[in-house]
Amino acid sequence: MIIDFCKTTKMKIPLFIVAIFIYCSTSAQSSLKTKNVFIITTDGFRWQELFSGADSAIINNTDTSLIKEQYWDENVEERRKKLMPFFWTVIAKKGQLYGNRTENSEVNVKNIFKISYPGYNEILTGYADPLFIPNLRINNRNKNVLEFFNSQNEFNGKVVAFTSWNMFPNILNIKRSKININSGYDSAIDNGDEINEKINEVQNQIAQKTHTRYDVLTSVSAKEYINHNHPRLVFLSFGETDEFAHQNKYDKYLQQANSFDKMVADLWYMIQTDPFYKDNTTFIITTDHGRGQKTESWHGHNCFTKGSGEIWLAMIGPDIAPLGEMHDAQKIYQNQIASTAAMLMGEDFKTSHKTGKALALPVNPQNTNEVAASVSTR
Repeated sequence: MIIDFCKTTKMKIPLFIVAIFIYCSTSAQSSLKTKNVFIITTDGFRWQELFSGADSAIINNTDTSLIKEQYWDENVEERRKKLMPFFWTVIAKKGQLYGNRTENSEVNVKNIFKISYPGYNEILTGYADPLFIPNLRINNRNKNVLEFFNSQNEFNGKVVAFTSWNMFPNILNIKRSKININSGYDSAIDNGDEINEKINEVQNQIAQKTHTRYDVLTSVSAKEYINHNHPRLVFLSFGETDEFAHQNKYDKYLQQANSFDKMVADLWYMIQTDPFYKDNTTFIITTDHGRGQKTESWHGHNCFTKGSGEIWLAMIGPDIAPLGEMHDAQKIYQNQIASTAAMLMGEDFKTSHKTGKALALPVNPQNTNEVAASVSTR
């Protein structure tokens, strides 16, 4: 009898452990309040301006004093609030901001190229592809997190991308992924209303269309679609911060950063006043690459320009503890964003290539030194 009991017990112990593991995993996922995720980017916006506002050395080289009146203050906290009021009055109180290197918080690009296509690939696929893909119309070989969700019955048709840069149909490889996307000067997705007709009319009147649509048109188009269709996973990418930086127009760069802040604020307000999204939606906000650190190099970025791999990350939502600006946090890498988005929606992003692990989000508002990220890859 004793032998039989021991044999039976030995057989049950592994099953018991498995049962506990399954229960804990299920409980952890079910405790998440996030049902929808918005991944939002603005191209090539430096962490220096996000955390310190207008750069004194660069702004003194601008042609107009008006930009100083708008965005300058001797106090760094007031200065950054002037530039990015939503980030510093709402996200700083109700969410988390990573990447202020002066406070020992680093967010880094993992790919070696530090330009847009590899950066967006890393954000969306969780993979810092060593194969160089220039900013050209080449279909991405890597599976992205939007495609991962869109292939599931529960999310099919509930995944959408709106982008100012017209390269995203290739970055997201829509021929393979079948993601619903509005990119560049694509006509607004038809909702059967007059607003989209007006959007298309405005776009058609733009004489010189570049590869990057005006961000305000991207924002309006996205908001109209979101309001009518209530997608679950949204990728929203703006591009004009990078456009003005490459033109070495620091005043326009700052103005566009301020406009980006307002567009995110307007979208957050819309989300929080919509019963479908209210208190169950998380924003993950970041950039694809950094820029030069010095006054003479701020406008450029590539693998040879120091500072190009230094980025930032902001998050706000029901599962994001209100810790504000993070200090003494462990390093975060760009390749962790895709898995983090999936984790917040209760899924494990699995694909054929390596992906960065989801962030181990701090949950204790009293402990700002809690581990903020896991930097290993699987």
